[in-house]
Amino acid sequence: MHSQDQLPVHINQEDRQFRRHHTRHYYMQCLQESLAKSVSKVICAIFLSLLLIAGVIVSIRWLSLRPHRPRFHVRDFLIPALAQPSGFEDAQVIFNVTDRNPNQHIGIYYDAMQVTLYYQDQGIGGTSLLFPFYQGSKNTTVLYGVLSGATLTVNNGRWTEFQKDKAQGVVVFRLQLTSTIRFKVTTWGSKRHKMHANCDVGVGPDGSILAIYRDKRCPVYFL
Repeated sequence: MHSQDQLPVHINQEDRQFRRHHTRHYYMQCLQESLAKSVSKVICAIFLSLLLIAGVIVSIRWLSLRPHRPRFHVRDFLIPALAQPSGFEDAQVIFNVTDRNPNQHIGIYYDAMQVTLYYQDQGIGGTSLLFPFYQGSKNTTVLYGVLSGATLTVNNGRWTEFQKDKAQGVVVFRLQLTSTIRFKVTTWGSKRHKMHANCDVGVGPDGSILAIYRDKRCPVYFL
């Protein structure tokens, strides 16, 4: 017996079909949303991977094409008359410097190169070396020159200072090379850079370069 305020619940066939259809639709919708999220994650992962690979390629390419400064080394430096106490009248300075382009795929254009010789920060000679030239990648150019006569300003007083330093075992000079350069990458050329290379070099009592200065790398900077 049921109480008067309770009614029997009857679920007819149509209600059950509706609920089954609604449940099936709900699960299908959940499945579709899950698949969509999974596909989105896969696409995002692929996209991020491609970005990472592209970034690595660009970085490697940039590093390989980033211009490096030319490298200068003093191979030889000689003042033959230094062994003579009064040899300033016949004084001459003979030098040999190598200029190396260390870049793999980058060439360097040089304007005419100027060489200046300093003693105690005072210019005592200078000359121009080479005409404007192009230096290919991984290439070495030999810079050879002689300062004498009009290109070397050495008087008796200066020569006496050389002799005093020689008595101490070493006479130190600074050879400065200056030029305006620009880098060439395939068909692209950089802006012009004013380049300075400062090469400290010391000679012994016989006027020949000392071993500690031979093949010494010269600092290079741009203005």
